[in-house]
Amino acid sequence: MGESMLAARLYRTGDIRVADEPVPAADAGETLVRVTAVGICGSDLHWWTEGGIGDATLAHPLVLGHEGAGEIAAGPRRGQRVAIDPAIPCEECRACRDGYRNLCYRIRFAGHGGTDGMLRQLMPWPDRLLHPLPDEVGDAAGAMLEPLGVALHALDLGHVRFGGRTAVVGCGPIGLLLVQLLRAAGASRVLAVEPLAHRRQAAGMCGADEISTPADGLSAYGADVAFEMAGNDEAVRRAMESVRPGGRVVLGGIPDADMTTFPASLARRKGLTIAMVRRMNDVYPRAIGLAARGVVSLDPLLSRQAPLTDVADAFAAAQRRTGLKVIVTP
Repeated sequence: MGESMLAARLYRTGDIRVADEPVPAADAGETLVRVTAVGICGSDLHWWTEGGIGDATLAHPLVLGHEGAGEIAAGPRRGQRVAIDPAIPCEECRACRDGYRNLCYRIRFAGHGGTDGMLRQLMPWPDRLLHPLPDEVGDAAGAMLEPLGVALHALDLGHVRFGGRTAVVGCGPIGLLLVQLLRAAGASRVLAVEPLAHRRQAAGMCGADEISTPADGLSAYGADVAFEMAGNDEAVRRAMESVRPGGRVVLGGIPDADMTTFPASLARRKGLTIAMVRRMNDVYPRAIGLAARGVVSLDPLLSRQAPLTDVADAFAAAQRRTGLKVIVTP
């Protein structure tokens, strides 16, 4: 193993640079991982285009990337293929003690704040957060287990009834994974709402029964639960329009300006319950099992792979939203 490696760091908005860096040392409880695949997520694009996400801003050049798979590079598990859980909860705060580790007050998250992420060739990471990958799940699919985990957590928050009617507003990768999960969870009807034609087509391939554009009227649909995965006010409103009185709306999109607005009367008159998605909570083993058994298909969502040296072009391609999931292969 060499003493240097390539890493991609974000210096400011739109300025991501690849350079040689020393290989970081693994601390107690950590294992060095050779990163094989990293997905570019919508939240990564917030960092790239805005220099932050929500109230977190770029304080120093940051290695982005939190959807990843790799191979353990040292120690007794050397050579084992793994999915990398990007969230390191403190395990001590009230949220962690109550079982909500995704809501940890002091959570460290790969590619966020002061914690370097996965767009580098080698990274140390807590051993307990490196989940063995079965042979049925390839490296790129292993990176997509993180968005699958977010979709699975959103499904949990939706309390979907067997045989219920559902809607997914926003059919990027997480929305498309949700469509597949809803089919597997026994939803009788799945409506997909998406402005981009190629993503509407993908939603049909993932099992959506009905496919609409945001311009279509949705108030007559009567979903029990709607999942908003686009991160804009129009999508939130369309999700609220699509559900029945007493229904549930799960908000998973991240808005550009850290602000979500919707007509209060629309939500009040329907007596809606609104649930917010914060990453995921201990779902990696379930996600791996679903992928290994073929309950969800991850590989068809892959639209582009790029080496780490082309990471700026990969971000630009992801920002254009002409495909589905862009994967970088360090």
